[in-house]
Amino acid sequence: MIESMKKTSDWIFSQEIPSDVTVRVAGVSFSLHKFPLVSKCGYIRKLVTDVKENDGLILEIPEIPGGHEGFELAAKFCYGINFDLSTENIAVVRCVAEYLEMTEDYAIGNLVTRSESYINEVGLKTLAGAVSILQASANLLPMAEKVRLVNRCINTIAFIVTKESQFPASSGQEGVLVPSSSSSSNLKHAVDWWAEDLIVLRIDIFQRVLLAMISRGFKQYALGPILMLYAQKCLRGLEIFGKGKKTIEPKQEHEKRIVLETIVSLLPRERNTMPVSFVSMLLRAAIYLETTMACRLDLEKRIGLQLGQAVLDDILIPSFHFDGDTLFDVDTVQRILMNYLEYELEGNRDEDYVSSPQSDVEKVGKLMECYLAEIASDRNLLVSKFINLAEQIPEQAKVSEDGMYRAIDIYLKAHPMLGDMERKKVCSLMDCQKLSGEACAHAAQNDRLPVQTVVQVLYYEQQRLRDNMDNGLIAVEPTGQQTKKQLNDELSRLKKENQDLKFELLKIKTRLKEAERSSSPAVDKSMVNSPGSTRYSADKPPLPRRSFINLVSKKLGKLAPFLRADAVLPSTTRGKNKPSKNRRHSIS
Repeated sequence: MIESMKKTSDWIFSQEIPSDVTVRVAGVSFSLHKFPLVSKCGYIRKLVTDVKENDGLILEIPEIPGGHEGFELAAKFCYGINFDLSTENIAVVRCVAEYLEMTEDYAIGNLVTRSESYINEVGLKTLAGAVSILQASANLLPMAEKVRLVNRCINTIAFIVTKESQFPASSGQEGVLVPSSSSSSNLKHAVDWWAEDLIVLRIDIFQRVLLAMISRGFKQYALGPILMLYAQKCLRGLEIFGKGKKTIEPKQEHEKRIVLETIVSLLPRERNTMPVSFVSMLLRAAIYLETTMACRLDLEKRIGLQLGQAVLDDILIPSFHFDGDTLFDVDTVQRILMNYLEYELEGNRDEDYVSSPQSDVEKVGKLMECYLAEIASDRNLLVSKFINLAEQIPEQAKVSEDGMYRAIDIYLKAHPMLGDMERKKVCSLMDCQKLSGEACAHAAQNDRLPVQTVVQVLYYEQQRLRDNMDNGLIAVEPTGQQTKKQLNDELSRLKKENQDLKFELLKIKTRLKEAERSSSPAVDKSMVNSPGSTRYSADKPPLPRRSFINLVSKKLGKLAPFLRADAVLPSTTRGKNKPSKNRRHSIS
């Protein structure tokens, strides 16, 4: 203010005529002369005409574009004082000239004409100039809209970018923005020269620019890099990777919420055009900022359609409820999985989309098993949520049940207070027939598993060993190339494994007898008579009951013909062949 007053005094002294009018603009007073002002400003001429008192004339000019700085530039022009026009101040000059009615009706070569000439001949000739004018115009609304300054800048930017970018058509190929490393560097080089300029714009103006580019033929899938740059700039600083109370101010939260919802609305609709990690980051921010449900569901669907490309970190979404709930947002991940299953398993694919569905499904199955193992240690995770999510994993996605067994074991270890029925429900999530030999060895010694589950594991492992032995004998007879020593080694190995399993079955029988002696008759009766007490699920074979265990024990001698006839293991052999608890598969 003091600097403006000093400049005004300099003008007055240079004219050697006392000032006869005081103009107040945004709290700043300018002591000026009526003649140079009324000769070029139609607005001030009307104000002076309406005022009858000429002595000590005071004029109030409210809401002038650019405030007192804008008026100062107009006053300099009226006094003939030179000042430089630039892309930084031309928007203010043009809007002030329009507000003060500095047109050709009052003077030849007035400020409106001069500013328009600069805009057309200099300002809008380059992308940087158009962006600079547009950025300044965003603070001069609605006057900048009235003089069509915003529209002209937007159209210029859209024209330059669309013409010089020369992006090829999609040609039915998706994933243009996630190509190989070599083509990725070329794409980055192609867009960075204009993307860096545009991300300085306000979000509403930025949106209008991108829509204008699309209307001129710019491919929407090519907007990915600039949207990523804009999101990283505007959403920086959000605590979306940890669980803690919000530290963001309400006003700032509202602004970032608008930015995020606008970015999501501009995302390309084509599949595989945005990295899953970026969409996951947007989803975390959307949950943190409490955007609309439509925005969050849109992001969940996008992740679901590309779930085969995701890694574990992409779906480890923290829970932002701040009320002692689970560490991770399990409900969101379950909806993401449902979106994937709806798209992949029900045949809702794009006509041009080509991939290996079975391979993709198996990747998703392994991913979800890793996710279950990660969240299983959360003591606040309800058994119902754990079971519901595990049941959504399709059977064709499970090549092996080792991942599910690992998740179940971690959950049982973190929740030791589960009842017998709950533990049985959890264990029924895995198919014991699909466990590897290493996992079976670990499960056979796992005290956290129900007895019925351990018996089932041992039964299927014994069955597998019998099949392997039969296949081995069949394979040896026709070839005749194996030596007698190799055959004896193979049979000795199978004999040893049979002895190990038999020993484990004997241990299980002992545990069952001890459990029967310690339980009440009523409980024993219910356990025997209840058809569901020893069954895991309707689609799996019933667990062997006590009589069935005896039957298996009697047939072990037939399955292993190289055992002694009395089927009694020597004490030395029994101790030697006892499975070691130090297994590589062990997670306890």
